[in-house]
Amino acid sequence: MQIPENHQGDSSALLTDHYELTMLEAALRSGAAHRPAVFEVFARHLPHDRRYGVVAGTGRLLDAVEQFRFGQAELSFLDSIVDAPTLAYLESYRFSGNIWGYAEGDCYFPGSPILVLSGTFAECVLLETVCLSVLNHDCAIASAASRMVTAASGRPLIEMGSRRTHEMAAVAAARAAFVAGFASTSNLRARFQYGVPSAGTAAHAFTLVHDNERAAFSAQLASLGSETTLLVDTFDVARAVRTAIEVAGPNLGAVRIDSGDLSVLARSVRSLLDSLGAVNTRILLTGDLDEYSIAGLSAVPVDGYGVGTSLVTGSGAPTAALVYKLVARASDVSGELVPVAKHSVGKPSRGGRKWAVRHLDSDGVALAERVTLSPPSPGPADRELLVPLVVSGSVVGREPLAAARSRHESALAELPPYAQQLSRGYPAIPTEFDSLWSIPARRTC
Repeated sequence: MQIPENHQGDSSALLTDHYELTMLEAALRSGAAHRPAVFEVFARHLPHDRRYGVVAGTGRLLDAVEQFRFGQAELSFLDSIVDAPTLAYLESYRFSGNIWGYAEGDCYFPGSPILVLSGTFAECVLLETVCLSVLNHDCAIASAASRMVTAASGRPLIEMGSRRTHEMAAVAAARAAFVAGFASTSNLRARFQYGVPSAGTAAHAFTLVHDNERAAFSAQLASLGSETTLLVDTFDVARAVRTAIEVAGPNLGAVRIDSGDLSVLARSVRSLLDSLGAVNTRILLTGDLDEYSIAGLSAVPVDGYGVGTSLVTGSGAPTAALVYKLVARASDVSGELVPVAKHSVGKPSRGGRKWAVRHLDSDGVALAERVTLSPPSPGPADRELLVPLVVSGSVVGREPLAAARSRHESALAELPPYAQQLSRGYPAIPTEFDSLWSIPARRTC
């Protein structure tokens, strides 16, 4: 059975891989489904040898966990895929366990347990794909966005990538970029759903549909006022700037340049604007920008940037390389949890449920990420990183998006200056796995 395209259910239960359900079916048959278990999400490395990653998507993930329900449409669809006992289990499925995670906006490093889930094997394994889908995408976007914000050195950034990715990925990308410090988005759904500020004026088509640039600029100014941004690179940039100031006067809000040698054009446009008395008219640059080109424009007299393709593709790292692994399980439904780990070549994991603190020096600068197998006893310069997100199946970790945005600013500020370099290198701080190697982990296949 195929679910009709107009099915309006809010369930996230089919945002999963087939093998989650085949594992569930087999585990129900073997009895292992109800064993207590702990899963963790972490990255073995940071993509492209970056200095840090950014946690994003937590709010979206909590919504997905809450909506992970199998209604009649989903169950009818699965009737030919899984057996009757599995369908019966899914019909009453509700995640009843606990979830801890790094708070949204915080930074993470290789091995950081950014999400820890505790419950039965069955209820935790079903969430694997949706957890990784949300976090791998949003963390990748936020990590790239954070580097762009650093490169912009205080100049505002607009997220403009909606036309370069899946329509719903565009909404998530706008949200993640805002967490990492972008000022606004072009995407209205992101404003409607998450409250991300939106901005937008006109494209080249608006100029071309009018008889000339003067007519186009006059129409835009009549509609949006003198604070609007006029696009000046449809034909000849210098001529367009002169026309813009003739029509708008010296108080024009901004001009946008979307093509050409942006550095050269921005300098000449700034000089021209000043000569025309438009000393307060801002210059916005767009056109295939990334963190490297933004950094290269740091000495150019511009006032802001619009970023599209590079942002929504993670600037070359469209996934955060996060994995979801079983790290502890009991031998029966009431047994004690024991560490388990895979020993695959190139893909090892560390067994045991983990805790983490960020160790800071007396000036508040991060020195290390300390990951342990027991609850930490943080010193005066340590910051505990895992916070409760779901307790006994109930979401407790929701917060305003502005809180995640503020947290990222603080988390980035506590990293050593090395963290903000754009070149490839080592993580900004080391991850120290205290005492983990002395505790054997049970091998799993």
